[in-house]
Amino acid sequence: GSSKGWIPQNDDVVVDAPVAPPTQKGIFGFGSTGGGNTQVGVTNLVNSSGAVASDVSAVGTARNAVGAVTYGFDKAIFAFGRINDNGNNFVNTRNLVNNSGVVASDATGAGTARLGVTGAKYGFDKAIFAFGSTGSVVNTRNLVSNSGVVAADATGAGTARNRPNGVGYGTTGQAIYAFGYGSGYLNVSNLVTNQGVVGSDVSGVGTARVGSASSTYGTTGQAIFVYGGGLSDLVDKFNLVTNVGVVGSDQTAAGTKRQALGGTSYGGDKGIVGFGEVSSKSNLTNKISSSGVVASNTSGVGTARDNLAAAGYSNSA
Repeated sequence: GSSKGWIPQNDDVVVDAPVAPPTQKGIFGFGSTGGGNTQVGVTNLVNSSGAVASDVSAVGTARNAVGAVTYGFDKAIFAFGRINDNGNNFVNTRNLVNNSGVVASDATGAGTARLGVTGAKYGFDKAIFAFGSTGSVVNTRNLVSNSGVVAADATGAGTARNRPNGVGYGTTGQAIYAFGYGSGYLNVSNLVTNQGVVGSDVSGVGTARVGSASSTYGTTGQAIFVYGGGLSDLVDKFNLVTNVGVVGSDQTAAGTKRQALGGTSYGGDKGIVGFGEVSSKSNLTNKISSSGVVASNTSGVGTARDNLAAAGYSNSA
């Protein structure tokens, strides 16, 4: 009426709100089979049921401590790393992965060459590589466009550190980094907006550690960090992340605890973590259910290795 104005009668869901298509397949790639010059460039595809395929010979330069992330909804990228453990042989090489899981040959990457970089998807179709080490830990970040172009360095917020882990979360395209090694083992986290802006440190929950793995799970934007290496031992814990970026307290994970492993989503609402270092290199994998439960070990397929990376690709099962 003339005195009260409009009174809402219904508050309907906006049916055309953007929804990111679910990732159906994954890829593990690169890593190290031992000390020294033992880097490999092999990859292993993960189908939409979570089965890991045997080795595919690499097109790209063999290296370890590489980063990987999904971009453009259905493609992936591997970038950065070290080509030889005997010295600071860092590279900013990148390799794009198409939506059929085919890895392209090397391209010279933008950004400072370094190892221990981790990727995270943000804004639905874009990605970010952040943190790492050039011989000294950094908080540098590089944004990745939805066509796989890596941007030049930007000075990142948050504590400089090596081998944290990053993962997307939420329903509007945010991401989170957590854990890593700076002046010691860390359990801080940093939220990333859906515009790729890295937030300041948030005091961490959970065991401080390095070299954990992460994945999204479920259909409403949850994520998980699992395993890693702590101050005195390998860590058998996992931490769930809510769809508003809150990191939960430690829970004990099934399976063999290890560090320097990779993780990715698959099947639209599940995850998988694999490979890594126990007392020796491993090719074990552990599936993450759609409710965030870590499964016991699956006997590995592919070359046992650590310091590899993983990312999702393909929207087709």
